[in-house]
Amino acid sequence: MKPKQIKDHTGILSSIFAIVLGLIVGLIILFLCNPKQALPGFATILSGAFTHGAKGVGQVFYYATPIILTGLSVGFAFKTGLFNIGTPGQFIMGGFGAVYVGILWTSLGPAHWIVALLASVILGAVWGLVPGLLKAYFNVNEVIASIMMNYIGMYLVNWIVKSYKPLFNNLRNESRNVAATANIPKMGLDKIFPGSSVNGGILIAILTVIVIWLLLNKTTFGYELKAVGFNRDASKYAGINEKKSIILSMVIAGAIAGLAGGLLYLAGTGKHIEIKDVLASEGFTGISVALLGLSNPIGVLFSGIFIAYLTAGGFYLQLFEFSTEIIDIIVAVIIYFSAFALMVKIILSKIHKQKGEKAEAAKEGGTKS
Repeated sequence: MKPKQIKDHTGILSSIFAIVLGLIVGLIILFLCNPKQALPGFATILSGAFTHGAKGVGQVFYYATPIILTGLSVGFAFKTGLFNIGTPGQFIMGGFGAVYVGILWTSLGPAHWIVALLASVILGAVWGLVPGLLKAYFNVNEVIASIMMNYIGMYLVNWIVKSYKPLFNNLRNESRNVAATANIPKMGLDKIFPGSSVNGGILIAILTVIVIWLLLNKTTFGYELKAVGFNRDASKYAGINEKKSIILSMVIAGAIAGLAGGLLYLAGTGKHIEIKDVLASEGFTGISVALLGLSNPIGVLFSGIFIAYLTAGGFYLQLFEFSTEIIDIIVAVIIYFSAFALMVKIILSKIHKQKGEKAEAAKEGGTKS
């Protein structure tokens, strides 16, 4: 039990260490840009989300909703030994599924938004299935396969939305508004955070985090997925169907990323699929969230909220004549140090393990003598 506790504490401390260093680098950049406004600007980053009270907090949860799920998608794949860099493609495919149902299937009534979310989950899962099949049966690196799927998904969605007139708003070069019945209900959060854009999507995201945590830590299926991630060959000889595990891992990761897209485009905030040759930023932000949260579902939840908090505070930097891109720099530095701290954690755990093995060997030698 003790080694496990040490590893867990090391992981938490490494993330805190990365956050502190990232904020320090951000402060240095602010001083280099404008020394007089550096401290007020830095204070705004730390407290900006609370500028409008409950509304600001609600906005943090709104920004956090999609990146929690894309981070969970990446983190889940990490836990099963796979690097799902295909979250941008899965995200936009899921968003397209939600928008398609949200615009065209208007006869569903109160179940409209639920069916639209199910469509996002299904399309995201399909987009994760392809790299999973290629990895399982042809040993194609999932990073390469999923990157290709990102661009296929982006251009396919652009082509369908632009070609199909019921979906396309040619005046704004984007998808049309979804029906009001397709918007995710507020679920009482509009009363807790009045004036904000938050809705029941954050509750769905939290529920998904809990389900994935239970799946990974409390089920035989989750154990098999992680076992295949640790050692594919050993799992095969232990009787685990490693091909099935790899495929299902990518399918589940894709479904989670697709759900993220659905929650964003059905949020009722006027978010549309824009016809442009740019991959969804929420997908790549998910990689940052997963690294900072050490791929732990609970850690991903809090790291997603933290990055959303910085983003919300960064909007107010313009009041002090700073560019909001400074937040991107801070987040990038945090992720860099997170990866570095993770490497240190692995080295320390190996040293600790070697010391334990030496102590055990010495103890056995003393017993024999």
